[in-house]
Amino acid sequence: MKFFKKKATSSVTPVIITDDNTQESYELRPVSVHSRMSHHSVDIPVTENVIVSSRANCCQQCCTKENLKEQALLIATIAAVVLGIVVGISLRGLKCPTDDRVNGCRITKEDITYIDFPGKIFINILKMLILPLIVSSIISSLAQLDAQSSGRMGVRALVYYIGTTLIACIIGIALVLIIRPGSRGAPPVNPSDTEAPQGRIIDTVLDLFRNLFPDNIMEATFRSYATELKKENKSFISPIDNTTYYKNVYTATVTKRDGINVLGLLIFCIIFGILISRLKEKAVLLKHFFEAMLEVVMQLVGIAMLYSPIGIFFLLTAKMLEMDNLADFVGSLGLYMVTVLAGLFVHGLIVLPLLLFLITRINSFKYIRGMSQALVTAFGTASSSATLPVTYRCVEEKNHIDPRVSRFVLPLGATVNMDGTALYEAVAAIYIAQLNNIPLNAIKIILTSLTSTLASVGAASIPQAGLVTMVIVLNALGLPADAVGTIYAVDWLLDRFRTAINVFGDSIGCAIVQHLSRKELAALDEKKNDSTTVLPLLVSNLEPASNTPRDTLKHQSNHDVSSSYHSPIIMTPM
Repeated sequence: MKFFKKKATSSVTPVIITDDNTQESYELRPVSVHSRMSHHSVDIPVTENVIVSSRANCCQQCCTKENLKEQALLIATIAAVVLGIVVGISLRGLKCPTDDRVNGCRITKEDITYIDFPGKIFINILKMLILPLIVSSIISSLAQLDAQSSGRMGVRALVYYIGTTLIACIIGIALVLIIRPGSRGAPPVNPSDTEAPQGRIIDTVLDLFRNLFPDNIMEATFRSYATELKKENKSFISPIDNTTYYKNVYTATVTKRDGINVLGLLIFCIIFGILISRLKEKAVLLKHFFEAMLEVVMQLVGIAMLYSPIGIFFLLTAKMLEMDNLADFVGSLGLYMVTVLAGLFVHGLIVLPLLLFLITRINSFKYIRGMSQALVTAFGTASSSATLPVTYRCVEEKNHIDPRVSRFVLPLGATVNMDGTALYEAVAAIYIAQLNNIPLNAIKIILTSLTSTLASVGAASIPQAGLVTMVIVLNALGLPADAVGTIYAVDWLLDRFRTAINVFGDSIGCAIVQHLSRKELAALDEKKNDSTTVLPLLVSNLEPASNTPRDTLKHQSNHDVSSSYHSPIIMTPM
């Protein structure tokens, strides 16, 4: 017999509603009989029917049309990644070694470009949205903040980005020194036709400042500064024995390359948005314009994401067909890949989620699940800038980050925060030193971490931009720059993983900056709420003393009161 069985109860706190306007929106909710808020809870027996109905309501919320649509899109994108790799590997048997279809082969290099075409269209669509997204998001977010709040938010974001980048470098250096991939396995073959790009760290620093202050803001939307080093083999006469010798001389030339100057646009939009917030009513039209522009761009992003599974599938299929030899993934180069991937997973799955939980107390697993669509897109496109529209949606809609924070922090992170790139460059530099039996002391290892951090900031957020900045790190350590060709065979795959880590680090930065800026955001919300209550108070003071019906007063407040308040009453003669 089941005596003394405890009934299921539900704790309900009575709600006090004293305002008539509030009463209209809460007509179905219970009201306390007391005139003040009751802090006592009442235990009400809950039957099985109530429990079943609550579960049904929960299922209805989880199985809404919008949620099912998002889940289907995510599943389709992940399936596109898997199918793209599988189909690409299975079609390698039909790949022709030359441009002619001989010996039963069917797929030439020209055919691969056709396979890659739908994927290129997808990347072009995302890149098309980058410029209006960056401009509208930064200006609209800073227009809602004051200069002091935006300055503090920017400092916190930069400190987070620099700190996590240094942590990523340290993780990569520790792993490459422990595993030592350059001292094990068969050494990779450096292709003779691969010419390494040249670069110096001083040129990178100067290019950063040149791009920060462009001479033409319209040109900055499609061009940026870059320093090119031209190699010339010149002859010299020795002053000692008058003998002639030849030496390679590099001449630095400042040019302009195609691509958005994100740094210049960031500085311009930040100053523009801060000035809009300071002008207040005078610039309210500009504020509303950029807010509406951002809403339109986000709608375009939602439409573009419907094409993402198709684009990612063809991108990965073509990339697997372009790969020359699967044997590149074994031997010393395979260990190098394992080292880089281990460092990326440690940083992305342990360090960053741990920072998120310790600082904000947010469930890291739910946050990662909310960012899954952006991470898969980053893996497919290998570009953090192209993934920026998707990152906005995941951060704001899935993880509920304040748009005032995400619209300012994400564009900054897509340019400055390169955790995965810094880790990759540190590991690659020490790996090349191990291949060439060049010992590195503690000072050079510290120099590797600092140089990798600075070079990663200068890396463009485009596919395989890390190879260019990789040469800067090698030159700073006195290592041969031509050795970059040894890691080129697997760079395309590592580039996709480190891009996903870069995007994930940007999203973690949004949550941390929002948590650290919660007091400033709350103060701005309170100030905004106070300003919105000024007009209703003025209207209430103008109410007549007679018992006017409420509906009549509402109608009068919408027309007569506002007009009488803003303009004087003019008496006309009878």
